[in-house]
Amino acid sequence: MNPIKVLYVEDELFLGKIVRESLESRGFEVIMEGDGAKVTELFKKIKPDICVLDVMLPNKDGFTIADEIRELDEEVPIIFLTAKTQTEDVVKGFTSGGNDYIRKPFSMEELIVRIQNLLRNKTEAPQKINGGIATMGKFSFQLNRQLLTIGKEERKLSFRESELLKLLYENRDKIIDRRDILNLLWGNDSFFNSRNLDVYITKLRSYLKEDPSLEIITIKGVGYRFVVV
Repeated sequence: MNPIKVLYVEDELFLGKIVRESLESRGFEVIMEGDGAKVTELFKKIKPDICVLDVMLPNKDGFTIADEIRELDEEVPIIFLTAKTQTEDVVKGFTSGGNDYIRKPFSMEELIVRIQNLLRNKTEAPQKINGGIATMGKFSFQLNRQLLTIGKEERKLSFRESELLKLLYENRDKIIDRRDILNLLWGNDSFFNSRNLDVYITKLRSYLKEDPSLEIITIKGVGYRFVVV
């Protein structure tokens, strides 16, 4: 089996060396480039499995590079590395074709989990709720009616609760990035919305606790995984 090929674009040589060696020690094949102007041609040549792009680069920024890559390949996962914290920069990253972003400084474990998660999501299509009704353990979830039923007990969900449960169910047994949830359901990952997400996760856990085969697991620093045994 061929190793996963990572196109890693970073102009900070010391950081780049650490990240490259760490990824290579985990079995990844890493092709590193520090000049933004050279990345698109390099992408055409090596055809990587995933791209990890710093945003601030000499000659061409990461957002522009992502736009160019997307014209060549609509499917390859792209992760941005950024020191920027403004919401508009995060939104720009997603509109440029990015799948994920990590703020510097970051841990190698976080980067590796995000790489693995994106590659898994690429190969595994979401399991859609057919006919508006899903069976999860002992529960029946009627999406159109926003109704969660177990036995004779019915619980009417709010719109946001229903959409969150739908997202978790359709991506069950996969790690869902917390920021993806926030951007999909709330439109941005502000602190206020992040706290709201915590509240909704707690509510769903309380609703589902009657069936121990269902669990919403927190993956610290990354997101959630909905397990249906």
